[in-house]
Amino acid sequence: MARRSRAREVALQLLFQRDLNPTPVPRPAIERFTRERLLQDLEMAAYCLALYDGTLAKQTEIDPKLTATATNWRLSRMLPVDRNLLRMACYELLYDPAAEPIEVIIHEANELASRFGSADSPKFVNGVLDKIARMRTAPAAEGATTGA
Repeated sequence: MARRSRAREVALQLLFQRDLNPTPVPRPAIERFTRERLLQDLEMAAYCLALYDGTLAKQTEIDPKLTATATNWRLSRMLPVDRNLLRMACYELLYDPAAEPIEVIIHEANELASRFGSADSPKFVNGVLDKIARMRTAPAAEGATTGA
């Protein structure tokens, strides 16, 4: 498994745990878990924690976008894996200053959905992220047509 793929997997595990566990986990435990899971690869641990922290920092902006995009699906009805995977991928697509190309983000999300979600998760995740990705490209396309 590629290093960044593994870092995304660990970030998803952290987001899943935080979503389902009402007791906050102390930051040193989160950092230790990350380093151990990533075999002391400090560069990937930093990448993983940046995804985790960024997703949490933007969650209040991401959740309404997901609710609006996932037609007929409330966040509370989504599988916890799907919900947190979508949050993380939305962070990458819309807010991550060092974002990978759109195709890479969606592909990685689909891989994680296949591994950890239900049989329907990859299709669901792909459909939602495709719509979210259009949000990322829409302003640039509008600016190009208006001459802005």
